[in-house]
Amino acid sequence: MNDWFTLDNAAKVFPGQNTSTWSNVFRMTAVLYETVDPARLSIAANNVIKRFPCFDVEIHKGLFWYYFEKNKSGHLPVNKDRNNPCLRIKFHENNRYLIRVYYHNNRISVEIFHALSDAFGLSRFLCTLVAEYLRTGGHKIPPGDAVLDLNEESTEDEMIDATAHFARESKARIKNEGGSFYHVQGEKYPSHNVKVTTGFIDMNDLKKITKSYQVTITEYLAAALTYVVYNHQKNFSTTDKLIGCQVPVNLRGFYNTNTLRNFSLCYQLNLDPKFGDYTFDEILKQFALYLRYINNEKTIATMISSNMRKEKASRYIPLVLKDLFMSIFFGISAEHNTSILISNLGLLKIPTEMEPFVKDFIMIAPHGIKNAVRTAAVGYKNTLAVSFTNIFKDDSVEREFYRFLVKNKIHVKVESNIEY
Repeated sequence: MNDWFTLDNAAKVFPGQNTSTWSNVFRMTAVLYETVDPARLSIAANNVIKRFPCFDVEIHKGLFWYYFEKNKSGHLPVNKDRNNPCLRIKFHENNRYLIRVYYHNNRISVEIFHALSDAFGLSRFLCTLVAEYLRTGGHKIPPGDAVLDLNEESTEDEMIDATAHFARESKARIKNEGGSFYHVQGEKYPSHNVKVTTGFIDMNDLKKITKSYQVTITEYLAAALTYVVYNHQKNFSTTDKLIGCQVPVNLRGFYNTNTLRNFSLCYQLNLDPKFGDYTFDEILKQFALYLRYINNEKTIATMISSNMRKEKASRYIPLVLKDLFMSIFFGISAEHNTSILISNLGLLKIPTEMEPFVKDFIMIAPHGIKNAVRTAAVGYKNTLAVSFTNIFKDDSVEREFYRFLVKNKIHVKVESNIEY
């Protein structure tokens, strides 16, 4: 690997959005059946980081772009966890690593700055870390599924900027729907404080109902969240603004790559209350049909082409001006066109030898600037963990979402970092 490399196409916007109160940082946690030994975890983390050269970096400013350089400290810190996850990131802290490893009781958590990777890449790092941690305790855990082989070198495919690699010119243009979007508001927690609520959902119950509707789990969750926020606007506001639901999609399923860097895009699903009253079934049908309509390689290629054109158009603008523009633009327009985000990583698979030691996986999305509804989901065995990250004290959306599932005979167990 080169000692330095450029940020991938998707990553280039994130450093300029970084502020003293917000960073695009997300988290994944493995819940074990045993209390975590921090000394063993530190050994494991520093063994594993070498297998992930795209994470073993620090960020620097160039004339036109940020770039990554191999981390010079040679030691990835491991720290006791705090109650407020996904805290803003400062590039000079944490031995300049953009990835943070934490422990608390029986939990191992990893947070990552989105400029490094997406949920797929983070899941590979966390699972490989947990496997190596178990090995330091004498357990024999083979590589496989989400656990990478530490005896193998990182491949060229793992390191590629897949967006640039698979980009092709498209004459088509994706039109974004304009208008005013609804945002759940309320009294905020102090800066750097968020409420995280996780519902552990019985996968068998969920699959029964999605099968009855002939929809996917992501389609069902997106529709349920939109239905809850739609009713929130009806009950607590006099407006009839659009409800915008963002759904990130992992592009690795469309292209032949397992890159550990960013390779995802967001679909936008909109519900317009001006058309009249909606039932849940109507929202679900509309979303399922639209997702299937746009979820194809040609649409994705057009979205990739649009992103590459933006990068090309700005390549000779000095970085100081890019950062200034991004800061102003993001401050004005952040989450303007969306009310909800639901990111579903899907089912996480690990070697069978590892399963007796791992109880659950949890994923936490970055908190919002305007939105109370930032949601992430990950499946493991027979459980889907759906987590809300909320900057507002009003938790009615989370409550109504879980109540909706329970009313539909889906068993849910709820936990939070802040007591109800």
